Amino acid sequence: MKLAIVGKGGSGKTTTAGVIARLLARQGLDVVALDCDANPNLGISLGLGPEETERLVGIRQALDDGEEEHAPSADELLTRFGAPAPDGVRLAVVTRIDRPNPG
Repeated sequence: MKLAIVGKGGSGKTTTAGVIARLLARQGLDVVALDCDANPNLGISLGLGPEETERLVGIRQALDDGEEEHAPSADELLTRFGAPAPDGVRLAVVTRIDRPNPG
């Protein structure tokens, strides 16, 4: 299952995404949360805290600045640029997904 949360700024998308991700993970599902927001705060909503969230944002900025290479696969993305969050959610802060289904 793939789920995207969209809406106007300030409408509660990040909070809603965090709650849904944790609830699904608590039910035993494998949950990967991708924060694609220009102002990424999903880590805070998931309970990672500001320091770890800022670390992930810094990694995304390094990618944007060309200081890091993009991950060739989803697993590699989560290993290199992600973090485990409470309840078993895995989080990565990303700018774009070039090949969402490479095979």
